[in-house]
Amino acid sequence: AGASDIRVAAVVDGKVVFSDEVVWYPKSYSDPQRHFNEIMSALRSAASHMPRVDAIGISAAGIYINNRVRVASLFRGVPRDLFEKKVANLFLDIKKAWGGIPLQVFNDGDVAALTGAMTLNDTRVLGIALGSSEGAGYIDGDGNITGLLNELAFVPVDLNSKAPIDEWSGDRGCGSLYFSQEAVVRLAPVAGITLDEKQSSAEKLKYVQKLMAEEDERPRKIFETIGCYLGYSIAQYADFYDIKHVLILGRVTSGEGGDITLKKAEEVLKLEFPDLAARVTIHLPDELERRVGQAIAAASLPGL
Repeated sequence: AGASDIRVAAVVDGKVVFSDEVVWYPKSYSDPQRHFNEIMSALRSAASHMPRVDAIGISAAGIYINNRVRVASLFRGVPRDLFEKKVANLFLDIKKAWGGIPLQVFNDGDVAALTGAMTLNDTRVLGIALGSSEGAGYIDGDGNITGLLNELAFVPVDLNSKAPIDEWSGDRGCGSLYFSQEAVVRLAPVAGITLDEKQSSAEKLKYVQKLMAEEDERPRKIFETIGCYLGYSIAQYADFYDIKHVLILGRVTSGEGGDITLKKAEEVLKLEFPDLAARVTIHLPDELERRVGQAIAAASLPGL
């Protein structure tokens, strides 16, 4: 459950039998019943492709404790008095609506890291999802989600006094504006691309990716710049995490832009941090996993 779309996957015996992306605008919803209804609709869509549903795993931006919502940008439009009444137990209400079957909610960054660990069959994985914001999580040397708050979206990666300000935290130069669709939107005018201000950020990203697919050279500059950001930021993250692998995914990495981002990040690491480059590998999964990999990995979260 991301800030611009819900990605859903039906997984039967470890195989994906259905996946889809549904656009939504959760941060603008003041009535949490809309969040409930749209998540339920996506789940029913996936369930229609399965003989039965044994469990539900959910990857979502924010902080979740025992499946309860504590802090989440998805619900920023909900008035405070309604949050505890309707939002805090929203996923417990979804579990109840599905007959009490096992349901588990984890932070989307942790699930991005889990996606990497499952794909690579290895540990010490930092997962970074470049979507509406920056989702980040870590799988430690024992192969576990640590339970710590990673939330790298709010970690400064640019100390420029004129760096953009994150609208939610109020902090300057945060990863949320450097590893997300907002980074693409911010860099597009600098690359000479005029965007339709009536469109959402997700629609603007799709337009830039369309230009990229049409072999327009201007978007290349955007993804090279994001790759440059990423190379330096991985070095910064390595001060705090024991990293062997970095997995990048999310809608910003879709198409050729993801390959350009990865290549530039590798170049920066080799040039500026050769020792780190020798022990850290950056990975980009296939196109399906880039977009819905977190939904697929989320299916493995509940214990049966």
